[in-house]
Amino acid sequence: MSAQAVSLIGVPTDIGAGSLGARMGPAALRVAGIAQAIAQFGVDVKDCGNLSGPVNPWQSAVNGFRHLPEVAQWNELLHDATYAELAAGRLPIMLGGDHCLAIGSISAVARHCREQRKKLRVLWFDAHADFNTATMTPSGNIHGMPVACLCGQGPQELTHIGGHVPALNAKDIRQIGIRSVDAGEKRLVHDMGIEVFDMRFIDEMGMRHAMELALALVDANTHLHVSLDVDFLDPDIAPGVGTTVRGGPTYREAQLCMEMIADTGRMASLDIVELNPALDVRNKTAELAVDLVESLFGKSTLMRA
Repeated sequence: MSAQAVSLIGVPTDIGAGSLGARMGPAALRVAGIAQAIAQFGVDVKDCGNLSGPVNPWQSAVNGFRHLPEVAQWNELLHDATYAELAAGRLPIMLGGDHCLAIGSISAVARHCREQRKKLRVLWFDAHADFNTATMTPSGNIHGMPVACLCGQGPQELTHIGGHVPALNAKDIRQIGIRSVDAGEKRLVHDMGIEVFDMRFIDEMGMRHAMELALALVDANTHLHVSLDVDFLDPDIAPGVGTTVRGGPTYREAQLCMEMIADTGRMASLDIVELNPALDVRNKTAELAVDLVESLFGKSTLMRA
């Protein structure tokens, strides 16, 4: 791993989610020892503590969005915090919180990449495509919309964070592990040209092949951002999420993803989201997430060339 300095940014909110509890995710990851796990690789780890934003009002959707002003505020805060750590030459790790927060973290990463003239590749590990819009969403929960917002499809409060619309080109995203897509999303994801390695592709072709394609053309001038929604994992091994979908990757498949990312040496920012300790069993999902982070930083069974 090329990173020598990591910053942990806790974002304790479930403002975009359909169930309460993800606000406790940062604490669960810290209890599971995330800082110590990364430090063992000789990396300087700074815990920036938790951002402080608006409380979750737990209201119904307004014009297709639940909690839009509060979601925007949290994401503005996270954008600024993430951008500051990137500008200081550190690798920011967002401890979520629900996946709506990727709007803030990735818009900051994209801004940083534009300024540094670096290419951006986003690996989006998730059971869901997260490409809903106000007109299509069944729930209004904004954690189902972050990819759409980053690609410029969404309310101005969210699409303009980071000062550039769209924050992200659809061709810079690779989605991995997808197995639950709403009807309207299928058309949008197809039309936007997002490269998706869904579970059927992984079943047929294998995780190694999917990851080789997802990492193709990543080079020395690429900033690799990993957005890890823990519902990407099969719920048998990761029960602590609000939106479980059966049939996800196994423990070993997930580890292979992280090991192949580590092999590139290009990961420069990371989201860990949707961990819900209220639904977990003895913090095992948080411990698994930390286990995967160790692999991202180069833990391997053998010494490899």
